[in-house]
Amino acid sequence: MTNRDKMHTGDLYLPDDPAIEVEQKRYLDRLYDYNQTRPSKPAQQQKILRELFADLGENCYVEPPFHANFGGHHVHFGDNVYANFNLTLVDDTHIYVGDHTMIGPNVTLATAGHPINPELRAQNYQYNMPIHIGRNCWLGAGVIVLPGITIGDNVVIGAGSVVTKDLPDGVVAVGDPCRVLREVNEHDQEFYFKDRRIDPALFKA
Repeated sequence: MTNRDKMHTGDLYLPDDPAIEVEQKRYLDRLYDYNQTRPSKPAQQQKILRELFADLGENCYVEPPFHANFGGHHVHFGDNVYANFNLTLVDDTHIYVGDHTMIGPNVTLATAGHPINPELRAQNYQYNMPIHIGRNCWLGAGVIVLPGITIGDNVVIGAGSVVTKDLPDGVVAVGDPCRVLREVNEHDQEFYFKDRRIDPALFKA
């Protein structure tokens, strides 16, 4: 099995394999082009994103600048995904993001890890574990998601949280390490921020 194959198996491999680096540089060159596009050229931005991503749903937008180890080549976005400035995707293996998920500024989704064993780490060994983020989630500013994490649907993660363990559906989670604070509940049907009430007319019939 080649180092390129091991990128997606969770096995230890050497990421500085020349065969990997040649491919990686090609994607990074195209990512550079994306980050240089003008805000007044949305069609050009969408064209480049579709070239870069493994899957890109309808009505997705990623604010430049955006950073990715493989230019998004291993990233799968559903429909209506929005990511704010300085999204960092350590996409050495696959990252999946569900429909209608919003990602705040300065968020990092990191699939890559390195062995704690110092001898192996000195040899530059790495392993990758995929990240799965569900539908209709909101990741606040500065959230970090570590390798191998699965986040359920309808999850809100507070700003600055570091997600080290899986999160179930329908919760608000905060902190470093990130922990479930509470479930999304009836209060959230009535209030959107502190004592600010939701206009019932906003809910679709």
